[in-house]
Amino acid sequence: DVQLVESGGGSVQAGGSLRLSCVVSGYTLGNICIGWFRQSLGKGPEGVATIDSAGTTTYADSVKGRFTISSDNAKNTLYLQMDSLKPEDTAMYYCAASGFWGPGTQVTVS
Repeated sequence: DVQLVESGGGSVQAGGSLRLSCVVSGYTLGNICIGWFRQSLGKGPEGVATIDSAGTTTYADSVKGRFTISSDNAKNTLYLQMDSLKPEDTAMYYCAASGFWGPGTQVTVS
């Protein structure tokens, strides 16, 4: 079975940092394209960042220069380092790959 489980969310003040983790099972992380998405109240889901099997990364314009996606293939874990957080980054954050989604982790920036 494919499972993705996020962790690392929380409440921080603007300008602070958080690191999200997503443990993946059922896939070999280095063989797939996987990404982080977020959804805030009253809005649709938004792509945040992706990383593919070649290590190529993409970012939404709203997070470029502040967020960094990375993976540890030995741990089959995906990360999202979030720096210089803004109130508009408040959302539920999900990792997803090939149509599978984790349950999400809440990030609140005040």
